[in-house]
Amino acid sequence: MIRSIVGTVGTRVAVTLLNLGVVMAAGHALGAAGVGTISLIVLGAAFILLVNNVVGGGGLVYLTPRYGPGPLRWLAYGWTLITGLLAWWVLQFLAMVPAEWVLPVVIIAVLQGFCTTHLGIILGQQRIGLHNGLLVVQSLLLAGIFILLLRRGDATVHDYVKAATLAYGATALLSGWASVMGRTTVTHAPGHPFTDLLRQGMAMQSANALQLLNYRFAYLLVERWGGTAALGIYSVTTQLAESAWLIPKSMGLVLYTRVSNSERSAEQNTMVLTAMRAAVAAALAVIILLLLVPDGIYRWVFGNEITGLTRLVLLMTPGLLAMAASQALSHFLSGTGRVVHNAVGSGIGALVTLGLGYALIPSHGLSGAALTASGAYGASVLYQWLVFQRITDAGWRDLLPTGQDRQHLLTLWRQLSGR
Repeated sequence: MIRSIVGTVGTRVAVTLLNLGVVMAAGHALGAAGVGTISLIVLGAAFILLVNNVVGGGGLVYLTPRYGPGPLRWLAYGWTLITGLLAWWVLQFLAMVPAEWVLPVVIIAVLQGFCTTHLGIILGQQRIGLHNGLLVVQSLLLAGIFILLLRRGDATVHDYVKAATLAYGATALLSGWASVMGRTTVTHAPGHPFTDLLRQGMAMQSANALQLLNYRFAYLLVERWGGTAALGIYSVTTQLAESAWLIPKSMGLVLYTRVSNSERSAEQNTMVLTAMRAAVAAALAVIILLLLVPDGIYRWVFGNEITGLTRLVLLMTPGLLAMAASQALSHFLSGTGRVVHNAVGSGIGALVTLGLGYALIPSHGLSGAALTASGAYGASVLYQWLVFQRITDAGWRDLLPTGQDRQHLLTLWRQLSGR
């Protein structure tokens, strides 16, 4: 288990770095406006995937051992194609994506849907190492092909669309072959695969949809009032700032494993509070490093048009720290069967994003967007903390570091690794 977790952490780091490599290449070759247009393409595909993953998403991991990959695969394929066609029709009437990019967004989303189906089956077969490797290959192909296309001259956003299509298409073929070659021990669930996929997927995607609105709806507001160049700067800021969550998210995975297998509430409470304090400290260390980097270095890395990142990261800092704490709280709620509270928290954050976004972004621009993010993240985590307090009788003083934190973290690590 510990090898799988370390591999998963390494995968997240590698994918994050490769994604930043794509942003760096786009910033230098296409400028802030090009980065902003790419962000709209990625966001449009993400919204389509929310619907696609109702059937082709995380439910496959749970149901593959129960039905086998055969019936689930074809149901997911059909659903992916249907959602792609519906999305192509719906996006004709929405201003979410510029008209010229509607078809490319749908194609990219459909290819990603096939990849998600295959990767879900592979995880259901407990081939975690292969799953992680394919994610790295996918990001490596995207970054490599994109950079090669940009170097041919006359760089445009079409180069990203071509790179994404080739990368996701190749990964879909490779992962599809790998999912067919894997072995699955089937337990024969008593229900119907499509019904069970819907039941599993609806619960997961409802929370994911609210979380996506919480995280990314501000993109649309920034583009509306500031244009694609402003969106490009803001999207680089968010991707850079969210690197502070790499360690907290990995700690959340460890915590989820322990909480799910522990029935002693006192032990759970100690683990959660320790992990939460450690996650915030780790995020704070990364944020301090980001704030110490001069703006000139950011312009050198991401392109001359990407400016003002330090100030925006500073404004986002309260929200980034709050979401670092959320990695512990949300995994506690999931691990104890209270996942509905995560959805409610995301919903609260989405409402704050809508309210503050419309109030601040038109008048304060990117600073308003950063403050909106901090407010939304903070409101979401405040709800989770109040729920945690009600369940555990924890107090505000428990947020402060204690002399036993180091020992608790070592104990948690030893228990997980079996040492």
